[in-house]
Amino acid sequence: QVQLVESGGGSVQAGGSLRLSCETSGYTYSSGCMGWFRQAPGKEREGVAAIGSGGTTSYADSVKGRFTISKDNAKITLYLQMNSLRPDDTAMYYCAATQMYCYYSDLDVRVYTYWGQGTQVTVSS
Repeated sequence: QVQLVESGGGSVQAGGSLRLSCETSGYTYSSGCMGWFRQAPGKEREGVAAIGSGGTTSYADSVKGRFTISKDNAKITLYLQMNSLRPDDTAMYYCAATQMYCYYSDLDVRVYTYWGQGTQVTVSS
């Protein structure tokens, strides 16, 4: 049974930083992609950052240069370092993983099978 558990969310002022973590259990497929997605009230879930099994990363234009995704392959743990946070980064952030082989990173939510419960990030001005 695959479980993804996010942590590290919270409330910060604009310009601050947070590091999100996603710990996995029952997920040993090292050839899949993992990613971070977010959903703000009234909006659809959008891809934020993703990493493929080959190490390729992808970022949404809105976070490029501010966020960094990384993965600990030994523990299959995903991280998202978020710097220079802005109020419009406020959302529920979800960790996700693919069931299928995924060498190159993919920000399409339709690619992902496994999802965490989410961790709230709130950025105040």
